[in-house]
Amino acid sequence: MLAMKEPVRLDADKLEELYDQLGDTAAEDVVCRAMEELAVRLAQAERLYRDGKVADMRKCVRSLGAIATQIGMGMLTRVANDVVSCIDTCDVNALAAVHQRLLRMGESSLTEIWELQDLSI
Repeated sequence: MLAMKEPVRLDADKLEELYDQLGDTAAEDVVCRAMEELAVRLAQAERLYRDGKVADMRKCVRSLGAIATQIGMGMLTRVANDVVSCIDTCDVNALAAVHQRLLRMGESSLTEIWELQDLSI
């Protein structure tokens, strides 16, 4: 059986830079809002995929990737870019697989950053 879990790597330097630039309170607010927005966009991407609205899904996933980049979720950004590539090349089989990877990676990334925040960066 194929293991459907892969390690999540957060860019701690990116988060530290954010905290240094904005201060603890403002950076925490940015990270929390970004996490909320990522969760919303992951759910929206799933809904759009099920409804076959790939053009709208593409926009949603592109913005998800941009948000992920801001808070040091490089792996999630790469997977989001892979989803966009699958849409652009009209590869429906790859899109099905990579979309599921996006959902898994998104959930894992959100859990990881939540736990990291609990440890007070």
